[in-house]
Amino acid sequence: MPHSDLTPEEKHRRRSIYLLPNAFTTANLFAGFYAVVQAMNGRFEIAAIAIFLAIAFDGMDGRVARLTNTQSAFGEQYDSLADVVSFGMAPALVMYVWVLQGLGRWGWLAAFVYVVGAALRLARFNTNIGVVDKRFFQGLPSPAAAALMAGFVWLAVDNKLPLESATVSWLAWLITVYAGVNMVTVAPFYSGKSFALGRSVPFWVILLVVAAFVFVSSDPPLVLFGMFVAYGLSGWVVMAWRWRRARYLQRRRQEDAAATAGPGEKDQADAAAAANGDGRRSATDGTDRRSG
Repeated sequence: MPHSDLTPEEKHRRRSIYLLPNAFTTANLFAGFYAVVQAMNGRFEIAAIAIFLAIAFDGMDGRVARLTNTQSAFGEQYDSLADVVSFGMAPALVMYVWVLQGLGRWGWLAAFVYVVGAALRLARFNTNIGVVDKRFFQGLPSPAAAALMAGFVWLAVDNKLPLESATVSWLAWLITVYAGVNMVTVAPFYSGKSFALGRSVPFWVILLVVAAFVFVSSDPPLVLFGMFVAYGLSGWVVMAWRWRRARYLQRRRQEDAAATAGPGEKDQADAAAAANGDGRRSATDGTDRRSG
């Protein structure tokens, strides 16, 4: 909608800066910054937990804005900038300081691939709002990519995996590159926006939330990392299923078209096939004669 067509109230809403949703965005930004500080101090477990807190704050600011009807253009831009720090720079720097720097240029190149992927992912998301299917993200969401990185760091530190092991270093490199590249693919990842919660929820939703807390609390590093690994692979599963379904539907349409074709159409198709066969045989004979 052009700016001149807006009502005075809508113009005021676009210029307004609301405290509550932007407070959650600021908490998201602070958690990402705090993760980098803790990684520089060698406290990688706390750094990984800070990134997960940033994910939680990021999920709350948008919902709070929608529930309180306090969306604004400022909030959208501020949220994107905070996400670049919390889900782009912070996970890459935490992973680099933790283990990737031991790989030399391959380590910082992998971290850079991740940062570029996160920036491109967020830029594409902002420009494609209202164009793509809201039920699915186009490419791996940056919070999920950050959770994949932070989850591996937390799991490895919690289980005291040896950092001098080449296996750990190259596995971290593989996860970093996979997360970075997946953010710029077209693989569809379920967004969860079709499962929108209102101001009140049924009782079974509360039970589900409690069960999720209990499940995650049983072993947070392992459960969270396993959940986001499954989510990070789900987009390719959905893409493969869509591809197979499209092939199946195309084959069904061809079979239905052949079954409903009249006798005259079948005769024409047979004649065309025979003519093509004769033409191929003539060309082959000519080729054989020239070869002879």
